[in-house]
Amino acid sequence: MLLKLKNKEYLIVDEFKFKCSIGKKGLNSKKKEGDNCTPIGVFKIGKVYYRPDRVKKPDTILKTKIIKKNMGWCNDPYNKNYNKEIILNKKNKGEKLFRKNNVYDILIVIEYNTEKVKLFKGSAIFIHLTKNYKPTQGCIALKKNDLLILLKIIDKKSKIKIC
Repeated sequence: MLLKLKNKEYLIVDEFKFKCSIGKKGLNSKKKEGDNCTPIGVFKIGKVYYRPDRVKKPDTILKTKIIKKNMGWCNDPYNKNYNKEIILNKKNKGEKLFRKNNVYDILIVIEYNTEKVKLFKGSAIFIHLTKNYKPTQGCIALKKNDLLILLKIIDKKSKIKIC
């Protein structure tokens, strides 16, 4: 199954058309860390993370993981764990997954720059929640109900095409 980002404001999956938001600076085939762009390409869909204190476990066949208070995602290109899940502490700094706002109550990892990680190429690219479709720092954001529907219809073989 292919998820296709179309016209920078819709994520299309089969007959479903979900309104979404993307990075503040649009799409870019030469994504760099901190550029506020959403990367162009075709990517695998990864794990689903969620906050059980705020949402029930999503109905999906994808692998799921509970977000804990000390969890983060490394966005430091100088760290050996760049673009991977980490435990946040004084030594490891990164994108906090357990947040006060609801943006990461449910998120899907987009497998961008995750296998053969290239430093400064960008990190923490997710499909996450939005309430107002404000531009992101490079992720794709959907309303909660749309993200829950998406999780029901995609599987481990699904890919996302961002163009």
